[in-house]
Amino acid sequence: MALQQWAMSRLSKLLPIDEESLEQIITHTNSLPDQEAATHLKSLLGDTPEAADFINDFNNFRSKPSDVSKQVSDNKRASRNGDTQQMDQGKDQKFAPPAGAPPSYSSVPRPKSTAPPRPHNNPVIEAAHVRARDEQQMQNLLQNVQMQNGIYNSEIEPEHDTDYYCGCSIHNYQRVKFARLGVQTMWSKAVMYPGEKAYHNNYKMSFSYVSNPYRFQTISPYGYWQTNSWGPSRPRPDAHARWIHQTIALNASLNQNAQTSIDSKEPKVNIWEEGELESMMSKTTINGSGDHKKSNEKATLEKRRSTVEPATNGGETNADKPSRFSSFRKSIGIKSSDERQLSRATKQVTQASDIRNAILAEEQGRWQDDLTRELVTNYQAKVGMTNKIADLRKRHAIQYLHLLRAGYFEPIPVAWAGSASNPLKFSIEAEAGWRGITPTWRGYEDTAEERLYWVLNHREGTSGTRLKPDFISAMNMARARMASAVEPPPEYFAADDTCHTQHTSSAYSKQVMPTPFRAYDRPELPTDDTMILLDVSGSMDFDPLRPNYNQYLITGYTRSTQPKNKDVAKAVIRRFADAMANHDHAFSGYDLTTFSSEAQYIGTINHRNLNSKWRNIRLGGGTRVMTGWQKVKDLHFQKHSESATHHPIYGWQAGPETPMLRLLLLLDGEATDMDEFELDLLGLSWAHVTIFLIGVDGCPHHHRHANELQRISDVNHHVSFVDAQGNAPERFVTHELLKRHLGYEISFSEFEHMEELPPYSE
Repeated sequence: MALQQWAMSRLSKLLPIDEESLEQIITHTNSLPDQEAATHLKSLLGDTPEAADFINDFNNFRSKPSDVSKQVSDNKRASRNGDTQQMDQGKDQKFAPPAGAPPSYSSVPRPKSTAPPRPHNNPVIEAAHVRARDEQQMQNLLQNVQMQNGIYNSEIEPEHDTDYYCGCSIHNYQRVKFARLGVQTMWSKAVMYPGEKAYHNNYKMSFSYVSNPYRFQTISPYGYWQTNSWGPSRPRPDAHARWIHQTIALNASLNQNAQTSIDSKEPKVNIWEEGELESMMSKTTINGSGDHKKSNEKATLEKRRSTVEPATNGGETNADKPSRFSSFRKSIGIKSSDERQLSRATKQVTQASDIRNAILAEEQGRWQDDLTRELVTNYQAKVGMTNKIADLRKRHAIQYLHLLRAGYFEPIPVAWAGSASNPLKFSIEAEAGWRGITPTWRGYEDTAEERLYWVLNHREGTSGTRLKPDFISAMNMARARMASAVEPPPEYFAADDTCHTQHTSSAYSKQVMPTPFRAYDRPELPTDDTMILLDVSGSMDFDPLRPNYNQYLITGYTRSTQPKNKDVAKAVIRRFADAMANHDHAFSGYDLTTFSSEAQYIGTINHRNLNSKWRNIRLGGGTRVMTGWQKVKDLHFQKHSESATHHPIYGWQAGPETPMLRLLLLLDGEATDMDEFELDLLGLSWAHVTIFLIGVDGCPHHHRHANELQRISDVNHHVSFVDAQGNAPERFVTHELLKRHLGYEISFSEFEHMEELPPYSE
């Protein structure tokens, strides 16, 4: 209790966050050994003298509280001892050298489930826990304020400049946002790399606000000299376009500088090789001896000169005179070149030792048993990152440690799928100072998108860097795709298509033809498990709207004459289920699960009961595909639990005999956690997902998402997709979906045969 009270008063001055979070940090740190506790606090508080004093005092207090004052003074005296003691400590440090990559683990017996591991913590986990408490509420609040003020671009924050107190929705949002500054500071300290400085866009706190690089190098999307004291400001299309161009250029420049900076700070030796560290110290000693030898030779030369030249000043030679400048340098504590070289070498050895120990402690804390380590090793192999991660661990240890703490090298925990906010749902806002995990985090929307592109760029066989298209490039590619739409093949005309029965159009909308089908996964086997996952978010029941653009600024929306997305989805599900039943004779039907903000298992649907099951579906809520995906996985493994195992953190793991899951996923837009879903699929070889994307006719947003799905499909052959916009030809869509779902080229005549009503129809 005494430690808690003492540490709270000290820590609150260094880390301005709420008391509950401070208590959690103190409790966790107190459970660690002294060295791990010091490393943990240092990564959380930084390298300031105040932080160093607190770390020393903390360890001394809990070791012997009554003598804390004496211990602190002793520590301060000991810190003044010179580099000799540090050098001796560096020489005595011994390293057990694993060879670059984490050790491989042989297969171990696979129980059906394992006991839950000990809770693991680190600065990133602690900061994420604090940030997740209100992250989703802040995102919802921003969206509400944007809609209230007619701002339709998600990247634009509302503004209202006044000289008086204002209680409008914009200022209320800003007050809530600025109240999270302590959370932002904690998050920044947890994810920043050495040498980086945190900043924010809170104009009320001038120091960190002035250091914001975006303040003077980008304009406002509202333009200059726009004042409206009686209402909110309105974004200007020309200013918004300039702001986007400037932000893209600044993001690229800052990302490049950040990557170069951290690369230069990486250890210059292999931290896993004991011989390299000892060699560095020995070379330093040899160089020092050589310099001493050169100094003796110089003195001998001066002595020889004195025997020839006449002595002055009473016979005293120049060689006998001590250098006044040398004495002065020593008197004020300036080190010689030999001393500086020795100090640098000692610092590098100490840094290598600290990084190595931190990595080993983090790996042991995250992967506590052989089964978990085998699971992680298999995941890295399936994603295709084994060699890349090994090279990162060997050659870029600081970056490896940062990514390790953020969970980059392991599957996504099951608990994250059901939570409204988790470390893969945090927004990244470069202008506001909300940072990502990697050195090149600027330009991503959230931490899931950042991790997805990091994985795509570090997989084996990746040719070149897969950069995320910037906003302007993405819009240009979307408009180019939209312009490539053509009339669908006439042989797929059907009078009972939804657009015809609802009389929204007598003709189909132009469609972008899907890429030619190529089989990657094996064709469907009788043991494969077909399921359907349906998006039932609120937008499925909205009147279809397309945005109106002025350059890159959305100025409003226009109604599109086409059926609602829910009606198209129902029609395609009916055609798909009937064709599948004729193909594999599973006349009982297929499992249907829906998702929005939560997931619900509807039951087994077939031609006879689809209408009655459909009445049980409730539309509304957000679009969180991971909730539905987790429900589908649970259903699949409940059927096939004998061939699978369950991990307490990472959930179900398929065995060699587990049947393949073939999933049809129907979406009407980009899910809020789509990047997280795509990340999860990268590490799975037992699932094939075919996505049907329903869109509004002439909507660039639809084509941006389609381009993103195409990029994912290109690198992950377990994912394929088909899209349709406007008044869709449902038979054409169903035929293309069946090809990709079943994994082989289906001729038009075979498709017509599959379309026949199943035998149970009346």
